[in-house]
Amino acid sequence: MRDWFAREIVDTGKLRLFCFFVLFLLTFLFIRFSVRMIRKQVRWWPGNVTPGGMHIHHVVFGLVFMCLGGIGGLAVQDGSSALAAVTASVFGVGAALVLDEFALVLHLRDVYWTRQGRLSVDTVFMALALCGLGLLGISPLEADELLAGADLFDGGLVVGVNILFALLSLSKGKVWTGLIGVYLTPLALVGAIRLARPGSPWARWRYKAGSRKLRRAEWRERRIREPVERLKHTIQDAVAGRPTP
Repeated sequence: MRDWFAREIVDTGKLRLFCFFVLFLLTFLFIRFSVRMIRKQVRWWPGNVTPGGMHIHHVVFGLVFMCLGGIGGLAVQDGSSALAAVTASVFGVGAALVLDEFALVLHLRDVYWTRQGRLSVDTVFMALALCGLGLLGISPLEADELLAGADLFDGGLVVGVNILFALLSLSKGKVWTGLIGVYLTPLALVGAIRLARPGSPWARWRYKAGSRKLRRAEWRERRIREPVERLKHTIQDAVAGRPTP
C-alpha cells in the first residue's frame, strides 16, 4: 500500500488533491452526522455553537479553515511535503463546511432542512465527483496534454470547443453533464446536442409554447428525469437527512 501511494499519488503530484478529497469527504460525513444528531436533540451529542444566543453556522468555521489552508498552501512550494498535505487537508475541511451550507449562502437565509437545502448536497456530490476525476488523472478540458504540445493553436481550439459544449449543456439545464463534461468531452457533446430541460434558458429562448420540441422535453422530464431525481433524493436523504416537509 505504501509503495502504491508513493507511486500513484506522491510521484504523480496528486498528494494535495488526495488529502483534500479525503478530508473533504470525511468532514462532510462528520458534519452531516453532527447536524442530524442536533436535529434529533440527542443528549450525548454537543449542540449548536451559540455564544451569547447567536447561532454560528459551520460555514463560518469553514471560511476560516479555507483561509488558513489556502493561504498556507500558497506558501508551500514542495507539493510532496508533509506541510503541503496538511494545508490541503485543512482546505478540504473548510471547503466541506462551506459547501455543506451552500444553499444557505445562496439564499442568505437558513434553508438547511428545507427542500432548497438539497442544493448543498448536490454541490458537495459534484465537488466529490470532480475531485475523483482529477485523482483518476483526467485533466479538465484535457488542457495539460493539448496545451503542452507543439501546436498551441490546435490545442486551444479543442479546449475552446470543449468549453462551448459544456456551456451549451449548462444552458440546457444539464448541470451535471455540463460540469463533468469539462473533464469528459464526449459527455459535454451529448449534453449539447440533446433536448433542453423545460424551463432552462435554452428552452425559453428556442422552444415555442406548444411546439413539438417543448412537448418532447416535458415528456422526458416526467418519464425519465423525475424518477432519476427521486432516486437521487432517496440517496441524498439517506446520507444527509430528509428535509422538513
